[in-house]
Amino acid sequence: MRRRSRAGGEPVKTRRHKAATLKRRNATKSARGRGSAAAGQETKVALLTEELREAREQQTATAELLRIISSSPTDAQPVFDTIVRSFVSLCGSIFGTIFTFDGQLVHFAGGYGFSSEQLNAFRTKYPVHVNDRSVISARAILARAPVHIHDIRSDPYYDREHAAAAGEWRRMLGVPMLREGVPLGAIVAAWSEAGAIPKQHEDLLKVFAAQAVIAIENVRLFEAEQQRTRELSESLKQQTATSEVLRVIGSSPGDLQAVFDTMLAKASELCQASYGVMWLREEGDAFRAAALHGDLPQAYRNQWRSGTLFRPGPEVLLSRVTVSGQPIQVPDLRTDASYLSGDPLPVAAADVAGIRTLLGVPMVRDNEVVGAIGIYRKEIRPFTEKQIALVTSFAAQAVIAIENARLLSELRESLQQQTATSEVLSVISSSPGELEPVFQTMLENATRICEARFGNLVMFDGSAMRIVALHNAPPGLADCGGATQSSIWSDRYWVLS
Repeated sequence: MRRRSRAGGEPVKTRRHKAATLKRRNATKSARGRGSAAAGQETKVALLTEELREAREQQTATAELLRIISSSPTDAQPVFDTIVRSFVSLCGSIFGTIFTFDGQLVHFAGGYGFSSEQLNAFRTKYPVHVNDRSVISARAILARAPVHIHDIRSDPYYDREHAAAAGEWRRMLGVPMLREGVPLGAIVAAWSEAGAIPKQHEDLLKVFAAQAVIAIENVRLFEAEQQRTRELSESLKQQTATSEVLRVIGSSPGDLQAVFDTMLAKASELCQASYGVMWLREEGDAFRAAALHGDLPQAYRNQWRSGTLFRPGPEVLLSRVTVSGQPIQVPDLRTDASYLSGDPLPVAAADVAGIRTLLGVPMVRDNEVVGAIGIYRKEIRPFTEKQIALVTSFAAQAVIAIENARLLSELRESLQQQTATSEVLSVISSSPGELEPVFQTMLENATRICEARFGNLVMFDGSAMRIVALHNAPPGLADCGGATQSSIWSDRYWVLS
């Protein structure tokens, strides 16, 4: 007979069995709960570990990019190459490409993950116009935002033949490189399988695009600074050259040759010209070479030496400059009409001196061309606007030098005349009864002022002429009729019939 509990319930043995079963069940559940929690914890740890690894890789790639950016301020290409290589490595894409944008055309700037044949296929595709929707780089640049293509096979615009030629791919991502909203280019990546592109890949590509912009901006700023430095250096050289020319003008107001030589040397040096010639206009449309600069062949110098008058034909640069009153340059003398017509000056310039590119700048005084400065290159390389402006400045200074020399010459002549007149008047006043010293002084001053070799003074008494004074006369004339340099009065008469 079973023993029951005092409460009259189940037998004690049955109650004990149920309790044991419940205990075992609870223990099993507890064990299962502990195992599930452990597995979840391990999964979380694995995910965190993977995220940490990816973050470290991204930080390493970013640090490498920043190092390259700082070490390559003059060249963005190393940065571009590192960006596409890093992105492919971090995001598992089959390739990465980077493009630059000039405002109209999209240019291929670099790629990673291609064979040499695939890379050539990419290069032959570009540049393309920014409105070309067959490439994702142009779309991203136009959109100024990331562009996704989940499957190029279903995209109505993408150039699938290009994809097949350069290597098959399916999904693509293009991210523009923006500086203050202005597109400078784009970065593109592709994967072999179709589907959506993870957000973290887009975010990472945006980071790389921002770093590419930094590299481009660094290069732009560096080049701008270099350009400013070059311009400052050129400006200082020009100011120094101008100062030297003005110094020569000031120190040698009557010596035009020194001015012309200095001016030609500086103009040729600053404009990177091989030769220079200063032409002065004389006798209407005739010119003579007043100065030559550079290692001109002796045959050319002999043909166009100073003093040789030349009347150029209407097609010759000198004539054209004279008529227009403006600077004119000939990019290639051998194709110019003046050379083809056989005019001696351009023919000698091209065939003897080897001149190809030439620049003529008029020297204008009171709206009249009084000469021209010519500078020449032995290679075909046109002169820049700045160089033309520089030679124009020198031409104006040459006109000033010529005018100063003319005024100085007139002043000297005036002073010489005044001095001579004063000296004659002094002799007259000191020798009121003597004509010989008056005549002699007058003749000497007249000969000197007129830059004559010798002179004589002849008196006319109504029917005959008689030499009454001689200065530096040659022996034959001085001995005429017994007259000598020291014996002024002569008995030689010329009777007028």
